[in-house]
Amino acid sequence: MSSAPLRSPTPRPHRMKKDESFLGKLGGTLARKKKAKEVSDLQEEGRRAVDAPMSPASADVHPEDTLLEENEERMMIDPTSKEDPKFKELVKVLIDWINDVLVEERIIVKQLEEDFYDGQVLQKLLEKLADCKLNVAEVTQSEIGQKQKLQTVLEAVHGLLRPHGWALQWTVDSIHGKNLVAILHLLVALAMHFRAPIRLPEHVSVQVVVVRKREGLLHSSHVTEELTTTTERMMGRFERDAFDTLFDHAPDKLSVVKKSLITFVNKHLNKLNLEVTELETQFADGVYLVLLMGLLEDYFVPLHNFYLTPESFDQKVHNVAFAFELMLDGGLKTPKARPEDVVNLDLKSTLRVLYNLFTKYKDLE
Repeated sequence: MSSAPLRSPTPRPHRMKKDESFLGKLGGTLARKKKAKEVSDLQEEGRRAVDAPMSPASADVHPEDTLLEENEERMMIDPTSKEDPKFKELVKVLIDWINDVLVEERIIVKQLEEDFYDGQVLQKLLEKLADCKLNVAEVTQSEIGQKQKLQTVLEAVHGLLRPHGWALQWTVDSIHGKNLVAILHLLVALAMHFRAPIRLPEHVSVQVVVVRKREGLLHSSHVTEELTTTTERMMGRFERDAFDTLFDHAPDKLSVVKKSLITFVNKHLNKLNLEVTELETQFADGVYLVLLMGLLEDYFVPLHNFYLTPESFDQKVHNVAFAFELMLDGGLKTPKARPEDVVNLDLKSTLRVLYNLFTKYKDLE
């Protein structure tokens, strides 16, 4: 039989002077209630601002997003934009590319906002891409230290991008504040500047809710933020050609152009018992391009100069780049497309390359 548990005697509170106790408690309680009400009102005002009728959907607002100083501004991507397939593809392509670049560093990026805000991963990425070493502390825990490191890394980035006319759509505060729009602008610029072997989805835009505090009240606005345009524009090639017009305004004529090019390439590839039915896929590894150039210029291309059965992305890019060199040797202009674009099954780039050959060799028997 167990005995009843012993109870500890209830401690007597220390007796204070009556006036001190009453006024102290009253003042503390009123201060806490006032502070709590201010925070509550500010959060509620923020939610109302974000949930304004202009917004297509309610944004997921965290309390820290609405606790702003006077004239401070905060940007949030509308949830519906985050669910857009092209936006998701852009994020995935960038993350996969970053992880490929940093594989030797044993760094795995999973979430851009959380992995890039302190400058650590950005430092490693830039050092790999630019083949340089930045003079910054390896690990920084304090906010001041993180911002100082981020400032140094971004200055190095700006030194590379600014001479080429890139618009710098990010700041130390926006990156450190985990602003996904700013981080994406930065990564897209780096990918394009360093000619990353990836294909970014074109014309990706997001709806952004901008919350700003003025005279103690939160005001919201909604803007469309363009993250990518076309590959040509992002690479700095602003001139448009017939294929831009064809894709934008006459897609119905696209099949006619493809049929003409298929007829042209097969007239020559049939000599090797080869046949093309899909332009965007069958030229993507560069093999048919190399063989076609040999047929058009009437010479045999040594097999050790290219990969006859390429397996990796780099081997395919090598083949296409080698075919471009043969085109230059044949007196053609430098192709407007990048080898990576052809390998990535970009139809417009493949058509440009083949049409360049067609215009010179169309009358060749």
